[in-house]
Formats: sequence, structure tokens, C-alpha cells
Amino acid sequence: MPDSKYERLPHAGDFEREGGTEILYLSPLPIPTGMQPYSSRNLHRESNAVYLDFAVGQGNFEFMARCGIAAVMGVVTTFMLAALLGAWARRHVYPFWGTFTDFMGNGFMWSFIGCLALLYAVMFWRLVREVSIYPPIRFNRQRREVAFVPTRGAAPIFVPWESVIACVSAGRTVTEYAVLPAFKLMFCLREADTGNVLWINVPSGHLGAAIAEWEAIRVYMEQGPASLPSPPDEEFEEGTVAFFHMARLGYRENFPWLYWPGFVLVQAMGGWTLPCHLSAWANNRPRAGIPREVKQWSRPLLLEQHARPSAELLAQSEEVQRTLRSGKTLLDYFKVKFGEPAPPSIDKAPGSAPVR
Repeated sequence: MPDSKYERLPHAGDFEREGGTEILYLSPLPIPTGMQPYSSRNLHRESNAVYLDFAVGQGNFEFMARCGIAAVMGVVTTFMLAALLGAWARRHVYPFWGTFTDFMGNGFMWSFIGCLALLYAVMFWRLVREVSIYPPIRFNRQRREVAFVPTRGAAPIFVPWESVIACVSAGRTVTEYAVLPAFKLMFCLREADTGNVLWINVPSGHLGAAIAEWEAIRVYMEQGPASLPSPPDEEFEEGTVAFFHMARLGYRENFPWLYWPGFVLVQAMGGWTLPCHLSAWANNRPRAGIPREVKQWSRPLLLEQHARPSAELLAQSEEVQRTLRSGKTLLDYFKVKFGEPAPPSIDKAPGSAPVR
């Protein structure tokens, strides 16, 4: 995928601004970032001394499930209130409870509610299914290669680790209520022979978190599984039952006068802890099987057969490490600052490299 701007593939340190989005490339040649490795979403499904499986698309389905349940419950509650109001208004003509039960037994009303619930269930299932129909991306540190399946049922493709294209982006998401910052880790696996690519997008809370997600993969490949961050405590992972109860206790402690109407009632309408269980089920479902070729490729190698880092990567990594030890950051090393106004454009000859 030659870059139309540079007439070449990106390099670590390339910086782009386009459409209000800023992008910094961290690889090819995955150099140290200086960030503490961390995976806020626990994307590393399995890791050992040979390989790490990166689960593409794993996400928090709790909010999605809660919104769907709340929407259905909101419609049911609206109909119930309308039935109560209508029965009260006609209480002098017809018995109150008789009118109420007649209204609530309306088949058309429950058919509408059932169709709405089915629509949400189908949408939820389709998104959950997307998580499990593709095998995870596998990083093999002994071979220093990455295996991925571009489409379901296709033959696996193997990419050299040092040619993986990785970048972080900072942009904005415009909603009807506000303009919100948006940060992502993106990395691209490209087959050199055909040019087939697979882009992986990992939304992050801030720029440092996006870099830390990539650093977790990088330290595994360069240093081994002992360098991987520990999985986050469930109590601090949004969408889990433990996080829900921690938030509930915090709400009760800080806003005791609003606890029942502001938390219990609202969360009960959203399913209480049911969305947390649905999210855990969605993320822990078995994924598509690893192809046979990838299983053979994943077998341990003798020590003398292990691939070694390139001299170019070692030299650049040492240069970056010296910068980091001096108290500077990776952005200082590349002379990049996010959020600055773009400089005036200057026409460049085709094929020229970006200014660093």
C-alpha cells in the first residue's frame, strides 16, 4: 500500500495531519516507545513463550446490551403509564383494574414490543458473532512473524514482525451534543506479494493508552511473556459485575439521597447486572479455530533456530533508548507535537520523505 503522500510505505516517526486527525507511526521497525505497557481492554487472549494471540474486535458489550434492555423497558413502562392514566380517567365509567388489564392484554402492543426486542437481540447477536468468526492474530516471537487470516476461510498470511505498520491517531468525534476527542491504536498487516492488508483499530481513552497498548505487544515480541502487563483487576474494568457493584457502592456513599431514584431505578430499567453477564459471555465465547498451517507454524523452535532482530532495529532502538534515558519522550525524539496548528504547505518533489 504505497503511500500517495510519500510514494513509499510509512516509517516509524512519520507524522500526518489530515481532516483534523493527527497520526504518528510507531512501526515498521518497532522501536521502544518509553510507555509502560498496558492493555486496558485485555486484548491478549493467550500468550506463552512462543506466541501471543491478539483478539481483534474484543470489546465491552455491556453498554450496548444495557441500552437495548433500557429501550425495551422504556416502551413497556410508557405503555403501563398510559394504561394507568387511561384507567384512572375512566374510573367512573369502567372498573379501574378491568380497564388496566384490558389495555395491558392488547396483542398489538405486545407484538410491537416483541418485534423491538427481537430487533435489538438480532443486532446484538450479529455484533457478538463478528468477534468469534475470525481467528485471533498470532504474534510468534521465536520466528518474529505475525499470522493473520484476511477473510473467513482464506489461507493464513505470514508477515515479518519488523514490517508491521503501527500508528496512533488523535482526532475528534462530533456528536449532536459535543465534540469529543478520539484516540486509536491502528496497525496494519500487509502481504508483500499481493498487497492484501488487514487494518486493526483499537479505540483508546487517550493517546498514552493507545501507545501503551502497542508497547505491550512490542515488549512481548522483543522481551518475552514475562514483560506483558498483568490483566486489569475486574473491579477496575468497566462492564464487569465487580465494576458495577463498585460503582453502586460509590454512588450510595457519595449520593445517598439519590441512590434509589438515581441509581437503583435507572439501573434496574437497564437490566441491573444482566448486561455485565452478557458482555462476559460475548467476549469469552470460543473463537474460530486456528488454521492447521498456523498451528504448525506455532510449534516451538530450537534456540539456534530463533530469528534475531535486524541490525537496523537494534541500532535505532538503542538511539531511542538514549533519548528516553535523558528524560525526553518518543515525541521529543521525533520532534512531534500533537495539537499544534499545521505548518504552511510546501510543495515537495514526488517521493520525498516527511520532515522530522
